[in-house]
Amino acid sequence: MLESKMKWNFADEYHDTAQWESRRFSPFMKEMLIKLGITSDEEAARFLSPELAHINSVQLLSMIDEAAERVYQSINTGEKILVYGDYDADGVTSTAIMIQTLKELGANCDYYIPNRFTEGYGPNEEAFKAASANGCRLIITVDTGIAAVHEAEVAKQLGIDLIITDHHEPQEVLPDAYATIHPNCSPSYPFKDLAGAGVAVKFAERLLGYFPEQFLDWLAIGTIADMVPLRGENRVFASLGLKALSAATKPGLIALKKVSGIEGSVDEEDIGFSLGPRINAVGRLQDANLAVQLLLSDNQEEASQMAETVQSINQKRQEIVNTIVKEAEDMIAPVGDQGVIVAAKEGWNQGVLGIVAANLVRKYDRPAIVMSIFPEEGTMKGSARSIPAFDLFSNCMRVKELFTHFGGHAQAAGMTMPLDNFDTLKSELHHLIYEQLDSADFTQEIAVTKSIALPEANQELVEEMAQLAPFGMANPKPVFHIKELPAAAKQVGQRKNHLKLQFHNQQKTLDAIGFGLGDLYDYMTPQTQVSVVGELGINEWNGFRKVQIIMQDMKIDEWQLFDHRGQRNVDMTRFVNPQRKQIAVYRSLPDEDQLPDHVTRMTYDAAIDSLVGGDTLFLFDLPTDLRTLHMMLQKLQPENIHVCFQVTNSAFMNVFPSKEDFKWLYKHLLQRKQLDMRHDFPMIMDAKGWTKDHLQFMADVFFDLGFVKMTDGTIELNMEPVKRDLTESAIYQERLEQAKIEKTLYYSTYDELQSWLIACMKDVQASGEEMAYGL
Repeated sequence: MLESKMKWNFADEYHDTAQWESRRFSPFMKEMLIKLGITSDEEAARFLSPELAHINSVQLLSMIDEAAERVYQSINTGEKILVYGDYDADGVTSTAIMIQTLKELGANCDYYIPNRFTEGYGPNEEAFKAASANGCRLIITVDTGIAAVHEAEVAKQLGIDLIITDHHEPQEVLPDAYATIHPNCSPSYPFKDLAGAGVAVKFAERLLGYFPEQFLDWLAIGTIADMVPLRGENRVFASLGLKALSAATKPGLIALKKVSGIEGSVDEEDIGFSLGPRINAVGRLQDANLAVQLLLSDNQEEASQMAETVQSINQKRQEIVNTIVKEAEDMIAPVGDQGVIVAAKEGWNQGVLGIVAANLVRKYDRPAIVMSIFPEEGTMKGSARSIPAFDLFSNCMRVKELFTHFGGHAQAAGMTMPLDNFDTLKSELHHLIYEQLDSADFTQEIAVTKSIALPEANQELVEEMAQLAPFGMANPKPVFHIKELPAAAKQVGQRKNHLKLQFHNQQKTLDAIGFGLGDLYDYMTPQTQVSVVGELGINEWNGFRKVQIIMQDMKIDEWQLFDHRGQRNVDMTRFVNPQRKQIAVYRSLPDEDQLPDHVTRMTYDAAIDSLVGGDTLFLFDLPTDLRTLHMMLQKLQPENIHVCFQVTNSAFMNVFPSKEDFKWLYKHLLQRKQLDMRHDFPMIMDAKGWTKDHLQFMADVFFDLGFVKMTDGTIELNMEPVKRDLTESAIYQERLEQAKIEKTLYYSTYDELQSWLIACMKDVQASGEEMAYGL
């Protein structure tokens, strides 16, 4: 048996699609839509065919009219306007949207994005003072500002009107700004989950008097990269924006797509894994202005040069992340019962700490806070990521007095805090998480949409599923479960770190690829069904299109036999699991072996009644008799058995003397009365073609039966022996038993050995059933 790495949460398999009488949708599509809370043709049409007509009126956003009038006033008087953005993909695209809007209206405007390293997140006093000195009297924030209480007061003191457009979680006290445009601060606005770019576009729509479709490509990047729920307006923005991005004409986007290796249609994964990370990389390692300049560029040659620079920055970012992850892992090891991982070090690049935290969360299934230490300031600054079961924002707000600055949401946050509070933070969060969660909550979870049979995994299903895209938060890509017997399995990739399977059933073949799952290959055994969960897709190669499943996890529910017979120097430690009870069995205990101390060692002589069940059994030596092993298996009922037998002098492979051989040797002894082993044995061996072991065994049997005496290399016939059969000899019986053991356990085929072991374990079950029925 093989346990899954993640907890599989199966969606409710029963959905009453019969009540939805429409014939416009297949049963599968109805089932998928019902799981999304959609139960009518009208709702389905809006979801499957998103249009701009489906978005909400900007007039429902509180204070948007006051904000627009203040902008018009600045434009009419030539007053300088500053757009204050953020350094991530959402902030960069929001900045580009707002600047381009103001330029279209003829405004005197510029933008400012704080430096992550010298200024930190959000508006800051020094930046506002610099803007004031530069003659600015209106600042518009995009994707930031909702927590800038102090900075709003500074703006008022400087005579600057502050318009905040943001989407982050409002805190207890709101900034005293000229106007705040925020879905969560607008009671009448029905959709609360806009990204920063979505709020910026809403304000742009109000300022321009029409919906600015020219910004849909930027809007899609900001919305998808910020991982907001892709429902309602966000689905409209993402869906239409991806089409616009696929046909992008902006030089900056053309160049960015080229360095990202994106051709043709752009999907949500291209943004999530290629475009978004590259835009983010600029602000993570240096000033984010380059990213804004790239988006706003109207010169293709200039844009291409900037995109190449962005590409090199992203590569450098990847190297830095790998280095810090390794240092953090060395620092926190062993993780043990750490409820929340907290790691900090001087010199760590602040810009990538969120990515590092996300890596640690994925590997250790615990929330992670990673911070850089600034000893000269006595402070620490960093980022945090969480697991679904732990609301990081609300729990950190319970200890908010420990932070100088803090902001974020349930699954991600950023913070600044005094260095002296480090140990207190670790202790407080450790207490809070174990107050709310138990061990099962720390396991990664995967939502499984549906179990399907192999023939159902076809191209029609994949094409139908594509109508539900774009996928993301609140509209996850369907994850399917398939249980089948692999027809082939192999490790692939330069480092053999990926697993490729092929299933074949009823003339249907399905390939499965598991990236990073190469280590599971060792846990697969012949003729054993595996359960896999993953996403279905189309693999195109040399013009051929084949359906495949991208495996995210795998498990095996059946008892397993691992056959290492005859293999030397096999590393058995890879099968050792400290969380499971594992037993190693020998004829006699070795002085040392490769297994760690927590593996129980025992011999076949152990009292059967004292045995306690083990999950895994390592059989290193053949037993002295089959019954002993039979009884041991009945008692232990292991889920996995590893047979590691070695045979050096085989009783089964060596020819067993026939009765005619015994008769000939006895007759020869009658004639000679005695034999000298050193001189006579070689002549007999040459004459009969026997081996020395063959001849010695017969002599030992005669001695065991009392037919001969053996002294000092001489065999002398007993002239008055008791008449006995050869089978009465213990040596004779041991040789027969050893040959039988080897034939059953060593020289048998995999299927024969598997059947014998299963039969041994089933005996106790059958016996138990008989007793139960008898009672």
